[in-house]
Amino acid sequence: MAETSSAAARPDSPSTVPVSTDTQALLRPELTSPFTEIDRAEWARLADETPLPLTEAELAAFRGLGEPLDMAEVSEVYRPLSRLINQYAIGVREMHRRTRGFLHRDGEPQSPFVIGIAGSVAVGKSTVARILRDLLARWPETPSVELITTDGFLYPNAELERRGIAHRKGFPESYDRRSLLRFVTQVKAGVAEVCAPHYSHLVYDIVPDEVTVVRRPDILIVEGLNVLQPASMEHPLAVSDLFDFSVYVDARTADIRAWYRNRFLKLRESAFANPSSHFRRFAALDDEAAVAVADEFWNNINEPNLVENIRPTRARATAVLRKEADHRVQKVLLRKI
Repeated sequence: MAETSSAAARPDSPSTVPVSTDTQALLRPELTSPFTEIDRAEWARLADETPLPLTEAELAAFRGLGEPLDMAEVSEVYRPLSRLINQYAIGVREMHRRTRGFLHRDGEPQSPFVIGIAGSVAVGKSTVARILRDLLARWPETPSVELITTDGFLYPNAELERRGIAHRKGFPESYDRRSLLRFVTQVKAGVAEVCAPHYSHLVYDIVPDEVTVVRRPDILIVEGLNVLQPASMEHPLAVSDLFDFSVYVDARTADIRAWYRNRFLKLRESAFANPSSHFRRFAALDDEAAVAVADEFWNNINEPNLVENIRPTRARATAVLRKEADHRVQKVLLRKI
């Protein structure tokens, strides 16, 4: 009791320091959040300072399956975002130039600017990645932009079966994280040619002896479910540690579930009907049965992965694009500098 009383009586004891009005003000969420929240209207105004080099025909190539995308969305959301990332890339390049000068190593190759794009299955991150790849390549400072997805670094299906985790495909443990880290490290180091394995969504597996070759780009975009995973005791260096900028594509869980279901129904009528498709057994399902299968996949695989692994990394992003039910981005959260 004496020790407790003594501790309570000390003037520096946390229990005896009153919270001042100023301190309470500092604890307001808008002041403690690491992000600046920008609504659609304010963000769209930035587009006036950014030229738009896309045509309607080019825009059509970016649309994900079942994902609406119009010129206004590209103009008001992705045009300013591309310019912002371009400015980051210019700043990082200048910092690297100065550092090499300080170290008297001016002859070393330029380190590419690396962007990570994360988000749930069916949230539209692949469309975001494709749009940014095209827009960023149109800025004179960054004409060479490469895009790779982490699907190529999934373990082959046979290896997933051997490890007993075939049912957790897409979860962090289903990726060859060392190979992914080695790939991005080599690109970042300026290696002349770096190869990434090729993944086929049609056969749902890695394609042996097929690779994607990356040749010293100005910008490398790495898109995938879990690219913002932090380091751990088992993996002391994470691929996210090598990113210069990162984007998390966000939406309500109920909306993503609806988008996933709609995409599954569309695939049933297209890709699933291909005789080579891994999912060809679903092509003949009626609407009710197809919805039941889609919901089973969502409930048992995709939503648990989103809740346990993907969404917890949202706060690590440089920018968060928050979508509404119509797929339109309504808010941009930008990490404070």
